[in-house]
Amino acid sequence: MCFLVHIIKGNQNGINNKGVNLMIDNNFKSIHEQAKKWVYEAGEFIRDSLDKPMLIETKSNANDLVTEIDKSTEEFFVNKIRDFYPSHKIIGEEGFGDREANLSGTVWIIDPIDGTMNFVHQKRNFAISVGIYHDGVGMIGLIYDVISDVLYEARKGAGAFKNGSPLERFSGERKLKESILGINGYWATENRRVEHESVQKLIKAVRGTRSYGSAALEFAYLAEGVMDGYVTMKLAPWDIAAGIVIIEEVGGITSRADGSAISLEGNNSIVSSHPSIHKEITKEYIQLKDNPSI
Repeated sequence: MCFLVHIIKGNQNGINNKGVNLMIDNNFKSIHEQAKKWVYEAGEFIRDSLDKPMLIETKSNANDLVTEIDKSTEEFFVNKIRDFYPSHKIIGEEGFGDREANLSGTVWIIDPIDGTMNFVHQKRNFAISVGIYHDGVGMIGLIYDVISDVLYEARKGAGAFKNGSPLERFSGERKLKESILGINGYWATENRRVEHESVQKLIKAVRGTRSYGSAALEFAYLAEGVMDGYVTMKLAPWDIAAGIVIIEEVGGITSRADGSAISLEGNNSIVSSHPSIHKEITKEYIQLKDNPSI
């Protein structure tokens, strides 16, 4: 954002770093409150649309669903952002954002309905996911469970919250054998991304596994402490952008499944977890196949 660049350059003229940081923090606090308002508005629109006939289409395959509600919701966010913050960039799952957007400046990364299959078949277990980044750093994360009316949110350095109540930071030790892990059973079957035998060993090593069909909600439940880890092999930037911010604010770790750093410029395998079990999962259990698309 030009405003922030101007303030930072002004440091050369006597504005100290504390003042600059306060300006930045206040700016993103304002953006956070505005984004939260739009998330609630979008959620109300989705709830009002649930019982109406909907057009269901497929994208990459027969299980990759999209509805006109997904598209309308993303378009709602894009129009609001462009009106209020014309210098911000937008990356959205349904293609209403910028055609070519990198992570410089302030970037909104939006999944209007994360868990569209659940939305279509169950009318529950889906979420709006909005991550806001500045120069590649996660500043704001919002995950809204629309049907339950539960908002998980975080702003960098300000903690994470569930419906306004602070989420506790991860503390103490977790043992893998006493952990609940979010993982889709598909990865324990033969596939092209990960050695399924290694995933089977991981499943046997933990206390139990769960799968909710929405990456955003998996991150939210991990942040809340009802799960201890989340493992999956292919997520897009809009699936993870908000969740990463929230997990960081409770002291968790998110990486690719081999322990390397995540890139929000493409798909990623994911291990997000309590820090005391993260290395054990990535180093002792996950064996990725030689696949550059992971």
